[in-house]
Amino acid sequence: MSLSSGTVMALQIGSGFFWTLVYLLIIKRGFEDRTYGMPLVALAANLSWEFIFSVLLPHRPPQLYVNYVWLLFDLVILVQTVRFGKQTLKDLVPEKWFYPTLGLSLVTAFGIVLTMSYEFQDWDGKYAAFGQNLMMSILFVIMLLRRKSLAGQSVYIAIFKMIGTVLPSFLFANLYPGTPLLYFLYVMIFVFDWLYIILLYFKHKELGINPWKRF
Repeated sequence: MSLSSGTVMALQIGSGFFWTLVYLLIIKRGFEDRTYGMPLVALAANLSWEFIFSVLLPHRPPQLYVNYVWLLFDLVILVQTVRFGKQTLKDLVPEKWFYPTLGLSLVTAFGIVLTMSYEFQDWDGKYAAFGQNLMMSILFVIMLLRRKSLAGQSVYIAIFKMIGTVLPSFLFANLYPGTPLLYFLYVMIFVFDWLYIILLYFKHKELGINPWKRF
């Protein structure tokens, strides 16, 4: 099914809108809970993707403008990670190794996203974007289970992430039909996003917190 240019733009803007809400709520919860709300490896991948497709291989508007906004928000989350990460990850990463771990994550993620884009001639960045999106969905589940708390997280973040990913999934399924890997990524992201929402909901109930009043 061919999409009109208006529908394509609406899906792009819709995805940008919901992902922007995700970033804003992650930042809000991070400052309020004195932690960071995006798993470190996922943050490294996001920063790399947004820098590459804002500066090195810039997208066309309106996606380019969305990339600028996301890059700015991810830089704020990076500041939260630097500020609170040592304490949050102390059971996994010794304090003296925190900055080397962060730096290596950023360099590795940048190299993977950039070389993947050239390897597959993927100037949309779709394979890297949906691949790291699935990684993020899985890491959000792991983060919730590891922290055993709601620090840096909310049901609204999870719901908006799912919506913000379903929209471009529909868009790219129409723009690039017959791509089994992308189809698999669309489905599995949706599965893990639903799992994260369900786990978050029951974690709120377990702690006696109304999930709809915690943004």
